Amino acid sequence: MFKILVQDPSTGSGQVKSDARAGEIHTAHGIVKTPAFVAVGTQATVKTLSPEELKEIDVQLLFGNTYHLHLRPGEDLIQDFGGLGKFMEWNGPTITDSGGFQVFSLGQKKVVTLEPGIVPKDVKQKAAFNASEEDMAGLVKINQDGVTFRSHLDGSKHVFTPEISIDIQKKIGADLIIAFDECTPYPATEKYAGEALERTHRWAERSLAEFKSIKSTKGIKSIKGSNEMLNQVQHDKVTGQGLFGVIQGGVFEDLRKESAKFITSLDFDGIAVGGVSVGESKKEMRQVLDWVYPYLPKEKPRHLLGIGEIDDIFDAVEKGMDTFDCVIPTRFGRYGILFISPPLGTLQNKFRLDINKTIYSRDKDPLDPNCECKVCKTYTRAYIHHLFKANEILAYRLASYHNMYLLVNLTEEIRQSLLDGEFQNLKQKWFDN
Repeated sequence: MFKILVQDPSTGSGQVKSDARAGEIHTAHGIVKTPAFVAVGTQATVKTLSPEELKEIDVQLLFGNTYHLHLRPGEDLIQDFGGLGKFMEWNGPTITDSGGFQVFSLGQKKVVTLEPGIVPKDVKQKAAFNASEEDMAGLVKINQDGVTFRSHLDGSKHVFTPEISIDIQKKIGADLIIAFDECTPYPATEKYAGEALERTHRWAERSLAEFKSIKSTKGIKSIKGSNEMLNQVQHDKVTGQGLFGVIQGGVFEDLRKESAKFITSLDFDGIAVGGVSVGESKKEMRQVLDWVYPYLPKEKPRHLLGIGEIDDIFDAVEKGMDTFDCVIPTRFGRYGILFISPPLGTLQNKFRLDINKTIYSRDKDPLDPNCECKVCKTYTRAYIHHLFKANEILAYRLASYHNMYLLVNLTEEIRQSLLDGEFQNLKQKWFDN
Protein backbone atom coordinates (compact mmCIF):
# COMPACT_ATOMS: atom_id res chain seq x y z
CA MET A 1 0.00 0.00 0.00
CA PHE A 2 1.12 3.56 -0.68
CA LYS A 3 0.47 6.43 1.70
CA ILE A 4 0.95 9.98 0.49
CA LEU A 5 2.16 12.32 3.23
CA VAL A 6 2.60 15.42 1.08
CA GLN A 7 0.71 16.31 -2.07
CA ASP A 8 1.36 19.49 -4.07
CA PRO A 9 3.54 20.90 -1.28
CA SER A 10 4.63 24.51 -0.97
CA THR A 11 8.38 24.39 -1.37
CA GLY A 12 9.81 27.15 0.76
CA SER A 13 9.46 30.85 1.25
CA GLY A 14 9.25 31.40 -2.50
CA GLN A 15 6.15 29.18 -2.72
CA VAL A 16 7.46 27.65 -5.95
CA LYS A 17 5.03 25.10 -7.37
CA SER A 18 6.37 21.57 -7.30
CA ASP A 19 5.05 18.07 -7.96
CA ALA A 20 7.44 16.68 -5.35
CA ARG A 21 5.85 14.60 -2.62
CA ALA A 22 6.74 12.54 0.42
CA GLY A 23 5.09 9.21 1.07
CA GLU A 24 5.39 5.66 2.33
CA ILE A 25 5.33 2.32 0.52
CA HIS A 26 4.20 -0.43 2.88
CA THR A 27 5.49 -3.91 2.07
CA ALA A 28 5.56 -7.29 3.78
CA HIS A 29 9.18 -6.64 4.79
CA GLY A 30 8.89 -3.06 5.99
CA ILE A 31 8.04 0.52 5.12
CA VAL A 32 9.92 2.50 2.48
CA LYS A 33 9.80 6.22 3.24
CA THR A 34 9.87 8.20 0.01
CA PRO A 35 11.53 9.86 -1.80
CA ALA A 36 14.13 7.10 -1.55
CA PHE A 37 17.30 6.15 -3.37
CA VAL A 38 17.27 2.41 -4.12
CA ALA A 39 20.57 0.52 -3.86
CA VAL A 40 21.24 -1.86 -6.76
CA GLY A 41 22.23 -5.38 -5.72
CA THR A 42 22.59 -6.88 -9.19
CA GLN A 43 23.68 -10.38 -8.17
CA ALA A 44 22.23 -10.44 -4.64
CA THR A 45 24.94 -8.07 -3.48
CA VAL A 46 25.63 -4.35 -3.65
CA LYS A 47 29.20 -4.37 -4.90
CA THR A 48 31.79 -4.08 -2.09
CA LEU A 49 29.14 -3.39 0.59
CA SER A 50 27.65 -5.88 3.06
CA PRO A 51 23.94 -5.96 3.99
CA GLU A 52 24.97 -4.83 7.49
CA GLU A 53 26.64 -1.75 6.01
CA LEU A 54 23.57 -1.00 3.90
CA LYS A 55 21.43 -1.03 7.05
CA GLU A 56 24.03 1.16 8.74
CA ILE A 57 23.76 3.64 5.86
CA ASP A 58 19.95 3.46 6.14
CA VAL A 59 19.26 2.02 2.70
CA GLN A 60 15.56 1.15 2.66
CA LEU A 61 15.00 -0.76 -0.57
CA LEU A 62 17.29 -3.13 -2.46
CA PHE A 63 17.08 -3.75 -6.22
CA GLY A 64 17.83 -7.26 -7.53
CA ASN A 65 18.43 -8.17 -11.16
CA THR A 66 16.15 -10.86 -12.59
CA TYR A 67 18.36 -11.63 -15.59
CA HIS A 68 21.54 -12.18 -13.57
CA LEU A 69 19.84 -14.02 -10.71
CA HIS A 70 18.11 -16.32 -13.20
CA LEU A 71 21.43 -17.28 -14.79
CA ARG A 72 23.26 -17.54 -11.47
CA PRO A 73 22.42 -18.97 -8.93
CA GLY A 74 18.90 -19.53 -10.33
CA GLU A 75 15.47 -18.60 -9.02
CA ASP A 76 14.73 -22.12 -7.72
CA LEU A 77 17.72 -22.04 -5.41
CA ILE A 78 16.81 -18.55 -4.17
CA GLN A 79 13.25 -19.69 -3.52
CA ASP A 80 14.55 -22.69 -1.59
CA PHE A 81 16.42 -20.31 0.72
CA GLY A 82 13.26 -18.31 1.40
CA GLY A 83 13.61 -15.55 -1.17
CA LEU A 84 16.14 -12.90 -2.08
CA GLY A 85 16.18 -11.12 1.27
CA LYS A 86 16.84 -14.25 3.31
CA PHE A 87 19.32 -15.63 0.76
CA MET A 88 21.55 -12.57 1.10
CA GLU A 89 20.67 -11.78 4.75
CA TRP A 90 19.16 -8.44 3.82
CA ASN A 91 15.73 -9.00 5.39
CA GLY A 92 14.33 -5.66 4.23
CA PRO A 93 12.10 -4.58 1.32
CA THR A 94 13.28 -5.71 -2.12
CA ILE A 95 12.40 -4.96 -5.73
CA THR A 96 13.37 -6.81 -8.91
CA ASP A 97 13.34 -5.71 -12.53
CA SER A 98 11.85 -7.83 -15.28
CA GLY A 99 15.17 -8.77 -16.87
CA GLY A 100 14.18 -6.92 -20.02
CA PHE A 101 16.85 -4.22 -19.85
CA GLN A 102 19.70 -6.72 -19.49
CA VAL A 103 18.31 -9.01 -22.20
CA PHE A 104 18.21 -6.14 -24.67
CA SER A 105 21.49 -4.53 -23.60
CA LEU A 106 23.67 -7.67 -23.68
CA GLY A 107 24.67 -7.10 -27.27
CA GLN A 108 23.98 -3.39 -27.04
CA LYS A 109 26.96 -2.26 -29.07
CA LYS A 110 26.14 -4.60 -31.93
CA VAL A 111 22.39 -4.21 -31.57
CA VAL A 112 22.56 -0.43 -31.68
CA THR A 113 24.58 -0.77 -34.86
CA LEU A 114 22.68 -3.58 -36.55
CA GLU A 115 19.11 -3.97 -35.27
CA PRO A 116 16.59 -3.10 -38.00
CA GLY A 117 15.20 0.38 -37.56
CA ILE A 118 17.92 1.64 -35.24
CA VAL A 119 20.17 4.49 -36.32
CA PRO A 120 23.82 3.83 -35.41
CA LYS A 121 25.44 6.66 -33.46
CA ASP A 122 28.33 7.02 -35.89
CA VAL A 123 26.01 7.35 -38.90
CA LYS A 124 23.21 9.20 -37.17
CA GLN A 125 22.29 11.23 -40.23
CA LYS A 126 22.10 8.16 -42.48
CA ALA A 127 19.09 5.96 -43.04
CA ALA A 128 18.71 2.92 -40.79
CA PHE A 129 19.64 -0.37 -42.40
CA ASN A 130 18.65 -4.00 -41.92
CA ALA A 131 20.78 -6.63 -40.22
CA SER A 132 21.21 -10.13 -41.54
CA GLU A 133 20.27 -13.16 -39.45
CA GLU A 134 23.97 -14.01 -39.33
CA ASP A 135 24.75 -10.60 -37.83
CA MET A 136 22.15 -11.07 -35.13
CA ALA A 137 22.90 -14.74 -34.40
CA GLY A 138 23.73 -15.36 -30.78
CA LEU A 139 22.53 -11.95 -29.64
CA VAL A 140 18.87 -11.15 -29.09
CA LYS A 141 15.91 -12.30 -31.16
CA ILE A 142 12.58 -10.63 -30.50
CA ASN A 143 9.09 -11.67 -31.49
CA GLN A 144 5.63 -10.97 -30.18
CA ASP A 145 5.83 -13.87 -27.73
CA GLY A 146 9.06 -12.85 -26.03
CA VAL A 147 12.83 -12.78 -26.39
CA THR A 148 15.39 -15.48 -27.12
CA PHE A 149 18.92 -14.69 -26.00
CA ARG A 150 22.20 -16.32 -25.10
CA SER A 151 23.80 -16.18 -21.67
CA HIS A 152 26.85 -13.93 -21.42
CA LEU A 153 28.29 -16.55 -19.03
CA ASP A 154 28.30 -19.73 -21.11
CA GLY A 155 26.43 -19.01 -24.34
CA SER A 156 23.45 -21.16 -23.37
CA LYS A 157 20.14 -20.27 -24.98
CA HIS A 158 17.31 -18.84 -22.87
CA VAL A 159 13.82 -17.51 -23.49
CA PHE A 160 12.09 -14.74 -21.55
CA THR A 161 8.38 -14.16 -22.00
CA PRO A 162 6.15 -12.02 -19.77
CA GLU A 163 4.94 -15.18 -18.06
CA ILE A 164 8.45 -16.54 -17.51
CA SER A 165 9.71 -13.20 -16.16
CA ILE A 166 6.85 -12.95 -13.67
CA ASP A 167 7.34 -16.56 -12.57
CA ILE A 168 11.08 -15.99 -12.03
CA GLN A 169 10.38 -12.84 -9.99
CA LYS A 170 7.75 -14.69 -7.96
CA LYS A 171 10.34 -17.31 -7.02
CA ILE A 172 12.98 -14.68 -6.25
CA GLY A 173 10.38 -13.32 -3.85
CA ALA A 174 10.85 -9.55 -4.02
CA ASP A 175 8.18 -7.32 -2.48
CA LEU A 176 7.89 -5.26 -5.66
CA ILE A 177 8.32 -6.69 -9.15
CA ILE A 178 8.20 -5.19 -12.65
CA ALA A 179 6.31 -6.21 -15.79
CA PHE A 180 8.35 -7.50 -18.74
CA ASP A 181 9.10 -4.75 -21.24
CA GLU A 182 11.34 -3.88 -24.16
CA CYS A 183 13.84 -1.16 -23.38
CA THR A 184 14.33 0.53 -26.75
CA PRO A 185 17.99 1.18 -27.61
CA TYR A 186 19.09 4.75 -28.21
CA PRO A 187 19.05 6.23 -30.77
CA ALA A 188 16.16 4.47 -32.53
CA THR A 189 13.79 5.45 -35.31
CA GLU A 190 10.26 6.38 -34.28
CA LYS A 191 8.99 3.43 -36.31
CA TYR A 192 11.07 0.93 -34.36
CA ALA A 193 10.28 2.63 -31.04
CA GLY A 194 6.57 2.35 -31.88
CA GLU A 195 6.88 -1.36 -32.63
CA ALA A 196 8.78 -1.92 -29.40
CA LEU A 197 6.11 0.02 -27.52
CA GLU A 198 3.37 -2.16 -28.97
CA ARG A 199 5.23 -5.23 -27.69
CA THR A 200 5.73 -3.65 -24.29
CA HIS A 201 2.00 -2.95 -23.98
CA ARG A 202 1.00 -6.48 -24.98
CA TRP A 203 3.58 -7.87 -22.59
CA ALA A 204 2.26 -5.60 -19.83
CA GLU A 205 -1.18 -7.16 -20.18
CA ARG A 206 0.27 -10.66 -20.14
CA SER A 207 2.51 -9.86 -17.16
CA LEU A 208 -0.51 -8.61 -15.24
CA ALA A 209 -2.57 -11.68 -16.12
CA GLU A 210 0.23 -14.02 -15.04
CA PHE A 211 0.78 -12.06 -11.84
CA LYS A 212 -2.89 -12.36 -10.89
CA SER A 213 -2.88 -16.09 -11.53
CA ILE A 214 0.01 -16.80 -9.16
CA LYS A 215 -0.90 -18.61 -5.94
CA SER A 216 1.02 -18.26 -2.67
CA THR A 217 0.40 -18.08 1.05
CA LYS A 218 2.13 -14.78 1.82
CA GLY A 219 0.19 -11.57 2.46
CA ILE A 220 0.77 -7.83 2.43
CA LYS A 221 0.74 -5.91 5.68
CA SER A 222 -2.12 -3.47 6.08
CA ILE A 223 -1.81 0.09 7.35
CA LYS A 224 -4.16 2.42 9.12
CA GLY A 225 -4.68 6.11 8.62
CA SER A 226 -7.25 8.82 8.09
CA ASN A 227 -9.16 8.77 4.82
CA GLU A 228 -7.76 12.20 4.07
CA MET A 229 -4.12 11.06 4.33
CA LEU A 230 -4.39 7.45 3.23
CA ASN A 231 -4.29 6.35 -0.40
CA GLN A 232 -4.28 2.60 -0.81
CA VAL A 233 -2.72 0.51 -3.53
CA GLN A 234 -4.38 -2.87 -3.88
CA HIS A 235 -1.59 -5.45 -3.95
CA ASP A 236 -2.18 -9.07 -4.77
CA LYS A 237 -3.20 -10.29 -1.32
CA VAL A 238 -2.23 -13.86 -2.23
CA THR A 239 1.38 -13.35 -3.28
CA GLY A 240 2.41 -10.50 -1.00
CA GLN A 241 3.98 -8.80 -4.00
CA GLY A 242 3.17 -5.60 -5.85
CA LEU A 243 3.51 -5.32 -9.64
CA PHE A 244 4.72 -2.21 -11.48
CA GLY A 245 3.94 -1.50 -15.13
CA VAL A 246 6.58 0.25 -17.25
CA ILE A 247 6.12 3.34 -19.41
CA GLN A 248 8.37 3.28 -22.49
CA GLY A 249 8.41 5.13 -25.81
CA GLY A 250 11.96 6.43 -26.20
CA VAL A 251 12.39 10.15 -26.78
CA PHE A 252 9.17 10.52 -28.77
CA GLU A 253 6.49 12.62 -27.09
CA ASP A 254 3.50 10.98 -28.75
CA LEU A 255 4.75 7.48 -27.89
CA ARG A 256 5.51 8.38 -24.29
CA LYS A 257 2.07 9.88 -23.80
CA GLU A 258 0.43 6.89 -25.46
CA SER A 259 2.37 4.57 -23.17
CA ALA A 260 1.55 6.60 -20.06
CA LYS A 261 -2.16 6.46 -20.88
CA PHE A 262 -2.12 2.74 -21.60
CA ILE A 263 0.00 1.56 -18.66
CA THR A 264 -1.88 3.68 -16.13
CA SER A 265 -5.19 2.30 -17.43
CA LEU A 266 -4.18 -1.19 -16.28
CA ASP A 267 -4.54 -2.53 -12.75
CA PHE A 268 -0.87 -2.20 -11.73
CA ASP A 269 0.12 -1.51 -8.12
CA GLY A 270 2.73 1.03 -9.15
CA ILE A 271 4.16 2.74 -12.23
CA ALA A 272 7.77 2.68 -13.42
CA VAL A 273 9.22 5.02 -16.04
CA GLY A 274 11.84 3.24 -18.13
CA GLY A 275 14.39 4.01 -20.79
CA VAL A 276 15.48 7.42 -19.46
CA SER A 277 19.03 6.28 -18.73
CA VAL A 278 19.81 4.47 -21.99
CA GLY A 279 21.70 7.13 -23.91
CA GLU A 280 19.24 9.99 -23.60
CA SER A 281 20.56 13.36 -22.48
CA LYS A 282 19.49 14.88 -19.17
CA LYS A 283 17.34 17.33 -21.12
CA GLU A 284 15.54 14.46 -22.84
CA MET A 285 15.10 12.64 -19.52
CA ARG A 286 13.39 15.70 -18.05
CA GLN A 287 11.21 16.05 -21.13
CA VAL A 288 10.07 12.45 -20.74
CA LEU A 289 9.01 13.10 -17.14
CA ASP A 290 7.18 16.26 -18.19
CA TRP A 291 5.29 14.29 -20.83
CA VAL A 292 4.23 11.36 -18.64
CA TYR A 293 3.67 13.05 -15.29
CA PRO A 294 0.11 14.33 -15.99
CA TYR A 295 -1.06 10.75 -16.52
CA LEU A 296 0.43 9.21 -13.35
CA PRO A 297 -2.14 8.27 -10.68
CA LYS A 298 -1.46 10.16 -7.45
CA GLU A 299 -2.45 7.18 -5.33
CA LYS A 300 0.22 4.87 -6.77
CA PRO A 301 4.00 4.84 -6.19
CA ARG A 302 6.23 5.90 -9.10
CA HIS A 303 9.69 4.47 -9.76
CA LEU A 304 12.22 6.00 -12.15
CA LEU A 305 14.53 3.32 -13.53
CA GLY A 306 18.27 3.92 -13.71
CA ILE A 307 19.07 7.45 -12.48
CA GLY A 308 21.32 8.43 -9.59
CA GLU A 309 23.33 11.61 -10.16
CA ILE A 310 22.61 14.44 -7.77
CA ASP A 311 20.99 16.86 -10.22
CA ASP A 312 18.91 13.98 -11.63
CA ILE A 313 17.66 13.10 -8.15
CA PHE A 314 16.44 16.64 -7.50
CA ASP A 315 14.78 16.75 -10.93
CA ALA A 316 13.14 13.36 -10.45
CA VAL A 317 11.73 14.31 -7.06
CA GLU A 318 10.50 17.67 -8.31
CA LYS A 319 8.68 15.89 -11.14
CA GLY A 320 6.83 13.59 -8.76
CA MET A 321 8.99 10.46 -8.65
CA ASP A 322 9.03 8.48 -5.40
CA THR A 323 11.92 6.05 -5.83
CA PHE A 324 14.86 5.70 -8.22
CA ASP A 325 17.72 3.23 -8.58
CA CYS A 326 21.21 3.36 -10.02
CA VAL A 327 24.59 1.58 -9.86
CA ILE A 328 26.39 4.94 -9.85
CA PRO A 329 27.43 5.15 -6.16
CA THR A 330 29.36 1.88 -6.23
CA ARG A 331 30.49 2.11 -9.86
CA PHE A 332 31.88 5.59 -9.34
CA GLY A 333 33.33 4.39 -6.05
CA ARG A 334 35.39 1.71 -7.79
CA TYR A 335 36.78 4.38 -10.13
CA GLY A 336 37.69 6.75 -7.31
CA ILE A 337 34.96 9.27 -8.16
CA LEU A 338 33.45 10.61 -4.93
CA PHE A 339 30.28 12.64 -4.48
CA ILE A 340 30.74 15.84 -2.48
CA SER A 341 28.26 18.33 -1.09
CA PRO A 342 28.28 22.16 -1.32
CA PRO A 343 30.20 24.37 -1.16
CA LEU A 344 32.96 22.11 -2.53
CA GLY A 345 30.46 20.29 -4.69
CA THR A 346 28.84 22.38 -7.42
CA LEU A 347 26.83 21.84 -10.55
CA GLN A 348 29.97 22.78 -12.49
CA ASN A 349 32.06 19.92 -11.03
CA LYS A 350 28.97 17.66 -10.99
CA PHE A 351 29.33 17.33 -7.21
CA ARG A 352 32.31 15.02 -7.78
CA LEU A 353 35.87 14.69 -6.56
CA ASP A 354 38.43 12.47 -8.32
CA ILE A 355 40.55 11.05 -5.50
CA ASN A 356 43.05 9.63 -8.02
CA LYS A 357 44.48 13.10 -8.66
CA THR A 358 47.96 13.80 -7.28
CA ILE A 359 46.76 16.95 -5.47
CA TYR A 360 45.17 14.68 -2.86
CA SER A 361 48.32 12.66 -2.11
CA ARG A 362 49.11 14.71 1.04
CA ASP A 363 45.64 16.06 1.79
CA LYS A 364 44.69 15.60 5.47
CA ASP A 365 41.03 16.57 4.98
CA PRO A 366 38.17 14.05 4.83
CA LEU A 367 36.58 13.30 1.47
CA ASP A 368 33.72 15.69 2.29
CA PRO A 369 34.00 17.90 5.41
CA ASN A 370 30.19 18.10 5.61
CA CYS A 371 29.60 14.35 5.42
CA GLU A 372 28.80 12.39 8.59
CA CYS A 373 29.60 8.93 7.23
CA LYS A 374 32.17 6.81 9.05
CA VAL A 375 34.60 7.08 6.11
CA CYS A 376 34.68 10.87 6.30
CA LYS A 377 34.91 10.78 10.09
CA THR A 378 37.84 8.38 10.03
CA TYR A 379 40.03 8.59 6.92
CA THR A 380 41.90 11.30 5.06
CA ARG A 381 41.91 12.00 1.35
CA ALA A 382 45.63 11.18 1.32
CA TYR A 383 45.02 7.69 2.69
CA ILE A 384 42.21 6.90 0.30
CA HIS A 385 44.29 8.31 -2.59
CA HIS A 386 47.08 5.93 -1.55
CA LEU A 387 44.70 2.96 -1.48
CA PHE A 388 43.60 3.67 -5.05
CA LYS A 389 47.16 4.07 -6.26
CA ALA A 390 48.04 0.75 -4.61
CA ASN A 391 44.94 -0.94 -6.09
CA GLU A 392 43.83 -2.02 -2.64
CA ILE A 393 40.33 -3.49 -2.31
CA LEU A 394 39.65 -1.29 0.71
CA ALA A 395 39.73 1.72 -1.61
CA TYR A 396 36.62 0.51 -3.45
CA ARG A 397 34.83 -0.31 -0.20
CA LEU A 398 35.45 3.07 1.43
CA ALA A 399 34.60 5.07 -1.68
CA SER A 400 31.42 3.06 -2.32
CA TYR A 401 30.33 3.39 1.30
CA HIS A 402 30.75 7.17 1.19
CA ASN A 403 28.92 7.55 -2.13
CA MET A 404 26.00 5.38 -1.02
CA TYR A 405 25.76 7.23 2.27
CA LEU A 406 25.75 10.64 0.60
CA LEU A 407 22.96 9.77 -1.86
CA VAL A 408 20.81 8.02 0.74
CA ASN A 409 21.32 10.85 3.21
CA LEU A 410 20.52 13.42 0.50
CA THR A 411 17.18 11.78 -0.30
CA GLU A 412 16.37 11.68 3.42
CA GLU A 413 17.12 15.42 3.58
CA ILE A 414 14.89 15.97 0.57
CA ARG A 415 12.07 14.03 2.21
CA GLN A 416 12.34 16.09 5.39
CA SER A 417 12.45 19.32 3.41
CA LEU A 418 9.18 18.33 1.74
CA LEU A 419 7.55 17.62 5.08
CA ASP A 420 8.80 20.98 6.36
CA GLY A 421 7.90 22.93 3.21
CA GLU A 422 11.57 23.75 2.57
CA PHE A 423 12.36 21.80 -0.58
CA GLN A 424 13.16 24.85 -2.69
CA ASN A 425 15.52 26.17 -0.03
CA LEU A 426 17.37 22.85 0.03
CA LYS A 427 17.61 22.86 -3.75
CA GLN A 428 19.06 26.38 -3.69
CA LYS A 429 21.65 25.27 -1.13
CA TRP A 430 22.89 22.65 -3.57
CA PHE A 431 22.71 24.57 -6.82
CA ASP A 432 23.17 28.28 -6.05
CA ASN A 433 26.91 28.27 -5.38
